[in-house]
Amino acid sequence: MVELSTLDWLVLAGFFVLLLGVVGMSMRQKEEDTADYFLAGRNASWLVIGASIFASNIGSEHLVGLSGSGAQSGMALAHWELQSWIILLLGWFFVPFYWSSKVYTMPEFLERRYNSSSRTFLSVISLISYVLTKVAVTVYAGGIAFKTILGIDSIWGIDFFWISALGLVIITGIYTVLGGMKAIMWTSVLQTPVLIIGSVVILVVGLDQVGGWSEVERINEANLHLIRSASDAEFPWPGIIFGSFIIGFWYWCTDQYIVQRVLSARGIKEARRGAMFAGYLKLLPVFIFLFPGMIAVALKTKGIISYDSADQAFPTLVAQLLPSGVKGIVIGGLVAALMSSLASLFNSSATLFTIDFYKKFKPESTEKHLLKVGRIATIVIVVLGILWIPVMSLIADVLYEYLQSVQSLIAPGIAAVFLLGLISRRITPAAGYIGLVSGFVLGMIRLVLLPFRDSIEGTAFAWIINMNWLYYCILLFVIVTVVMIAVSMFTERASDEKLKGLTFRTLGKGTMREVIDGLDKWDYIHTIGILGITAFIYIRFW
Repeated sequence: MVELSTLDWLVLAGFFVLLLGVVGMSMRQKEEDTADYFLAGRNASWLVIGASIFASNIGSEHLVGLSGSGAQSGMALAHWELQSWIILLLGWFFVPFYWSSKVYTMPEFLERRYNSSSRTFLSVISLISYVLTKVAVTVYAGGIAFKTILGIDSIWGIDFFWISALGLVIITGIYTVLGGMKAIMWTSVLQTPVLIIGSVVILVVGLDQVGGWSEVERINEANLHLIRSASDAEFPWPGIIFGSFIIGFWYWCTDQYIVQRVLSARGIKEARRGAMFAGYLKLLPVFIFLFPGMIAVALKTKGIISYDSADQAFPTLVAQLLPSGVKGIVIGGLVAALMSSLASLFNSSATLFTIDFYKKFKPESTEKHLLKVGRIATIVIVVLGILWIPVMSLIADVLYEYLQSVQSLIAPGIAAVFLLGLISRRITPAAGYIGLVSGFVLGMIRLVLLPFRDSIEGTAFAWIINMNWLYYCILLFVIVTVVMIAVSMFTERASDEKLKGLTFRTLGKGTMREVIDGLDKWDYIHTIGILGITAFIYIRFW
């Protein structure tokens, strides 16, 4: 249990006062239409975009789940936190398509590239994935963290897990509904430094207590390698290299949750530089989230701290190590992580439902009515995510592993459809739709069977469960790719006029001119810098 001093409470109070100030400032800029509410008026700068991408990505599942993965499997899942180079792909190659098309959502982009059915189906997949992963994981992680850190079991007979998690959900929901994307992006500018500072404090204090990094390396020696044997049961290197790319490409380059930030840019140049800024920030989680998990293992081995499960590693470090006066900073960082990721999720979900479903089927709706619908959709998504939480424990023992395993079943089909669609004009509308459906169905078969793995052992379906989750992800991607190519051979492709600006070979001259005119030496310097740091980390922990 954490004993909060007066200074801790003052720090937390100051954080919330600043948060309220930012939200108030955002609310004063009234939304006139859906572009204002969902895309911040398409006027965001690179600083706001980069901070928002990072804050949206780094939720409480990173503080709790990634630290838990560090405690259990060391550097194995660090590959997902070294995907700054994929964010560069978003900024350099995909931003010109997305931003110049002036779409609100990724499903809307697919409708232009393929057909209306593809748009509707991707909207369904995206909303389901938000319920299965982002809402449930974020709320679950926040509840575990606050219950462990504060050491409160229940209040008035109600489990404190639910009180703390749902309390922050309600607070976040209120400012998201009232302030829209402007509130989300500007609060991210405040939340990002708080999150980083709080996590750095844990890292520094932990290293001091354990006796330095050399002690962490000595005790975690077996789990320090990024590249593991191809026969490794959980993290074989072929699966890690190719599987993590498929998941990363889907998440960073095609998922509404992330791409909506660059769609809010005032231009392609700002969007690209925002992605670069996010790329630098994305290099931090290995050090400030995953390393503390390995530090917790070393401290537990030495008998300095104790915890029951891997996902309690980070909360335990806060509760048992931090001196009075800095706990408020770390707890503020945890609050920032939970609120920033939830706020982004709420707005993205509302955007998908409002633009891709409601507006599509009721095009006569006024802008004011669409804003009201979006706010209602937010509430429904939150409720569904909360209802899914009890099922999570049946799928994976470690929170971050759960998140990645579910994403590995959703990502392959979507990644294949986007990648092939942008690369080749020959991929047909029918192939795009069939690719989405086949990828989702094959992924959900495994997800449905996972809770019943013991009862189906020895049956014809056992291989689906027993295959390594990363290899299954790669298999899905290959199957969907083959299916799409095969279907394209027997169906009619879209006309060149329809594909204008939607594939690499048909990107308009005006868009290309804007891309070229916006480039300078710093774009190249920062790109090389991000790639160099990433390469150094891989070499160091090979």
